[in-house]
Amino acid sequence: RSSNMMGSEAHEKRPPILTSSKQDISPHITSVGEMKHYLCGCCAAFTNIAITFPIQKVLFRQQLYGIKTRDAVLQLRRDGFRNLYRGILPPLMQKTTTLALMFGLYEDLSCLLHKHVSAPEFATRGVAAILAGTTEAIFTPLERVQTLLQDHKHHDKFTNTYQAFRALKCHGIREYYRGLVPILFRNGFSNVLFFGLRGPIKEHLPTATTHSAHLVNDFICGGVLGAMLGFLFFPVNVVKTRIQSQIGGEFLSFSKVFKTIWLERERKLTNLFRGAHLNYHRSLISWGIINATYEFLLKII
Repeated sequence: RSSNMMGSEAHEKRPPILTSSKQDISPHITSVGEMKHYLCGCCAAFTNIAITFPIQKVLFRQQLYGIKTRDAVLQLRRDGFRNLYRGILPPLMQKTTTLALMFGLYEDLSCLLHKHVSAPEFATRGVAAILAGTTEAIFTPLERVQTLLQDHKHHDKFTNTYQAFRALKCHGIREYYRGLVPILFRNGFSNVLFFGLRGPIKEHLPTATTHSAHLVNDFICGGVLGAMLGFLFFPVNVVKTRIQSQIGGEFLSFSKVFKTIWLERERKLTNLFRGAHLNYHRSLISWGIINATYEFLLKII
C-alpha cells in the first residue's frame, strides 16, 4: 500500500515538471519566431543590393546631374569596372538593417498596437508602418555616405566608406543627418502604402497553387508596388540626393532646394522626372526580389 502511494505521488508530480519544461522552452521558441521577420528582411535586402547596385548607380547620376541614361552609362564606363561596385558597402549595411527593421518592427508594432489600442486595424497598421519608417531613418548616415561615394565629384576626396565617414566628422554629428527630412517623409508614407496595398494587390492576382506560382505572385505584387512608389516619391529622392551631395555649409530647407532644382531644370516636370523610367524598372526588379525573397524565406525558416 505504501509503495502504491509513493508510485501514485510520483505519478502526480510528473505533469507539473513537464509543464515547467514547456514553459522554459516556450519563450525561446517565441523569441526565435519574432526574429524571423527581421532575418527575412535582412536576407531579402542583401539579395536585392547584390543584383541591382549597378542600375542604382546609373539612376543616381541621372538624379544628381539631370543627364540622360546613355550619358550616365558612359560616365560609369569611363570610371571602369573597378569603380562599378564602389560605394556598395553603405547601401548593403543600410538596406539590410533598414529592411530588417521595416518588416520586423512593422509586424511587432502592429501586434503591440492591436493589443493595447482600441482602434480599427487599418489605423494601427498605418501607425506601425510610419513608426517603422521613422526608426529606419536612424541609419541616414549610411545613405548620406553612399551619396558621397557615388558622386564622381568626390572621387578625389575619399576612396572608401571609412574615409567618407571621417570627412564628415569635422562638421559635427548634424552633418551625418543632412537630408533627414525628405528621408522621414519618404520612409513613413511609402511604408504605409506598401504594407496597406500589398495584401489587396495579391488578392487580385490569379490564385497560386504551387510554390513557384506563389513566388511569381509575390514578385509581381512587390514589383508593382515598388515601381509605383518609386515613381511617386521620385522628386523627393531628387531633392534628397542634391541635399546629401553637399559637404559642409548651410543647411538648406527642402523647399529651397526643390525650388533651385526646379529652376535649373527649366520648370519642366519632364526634366524633374529625368531618370524616373530607369527608377521605375529598377524599383520593379528590386521590390519584386525583396518581396519574393522575404515571403519565400518566411515559409522555410
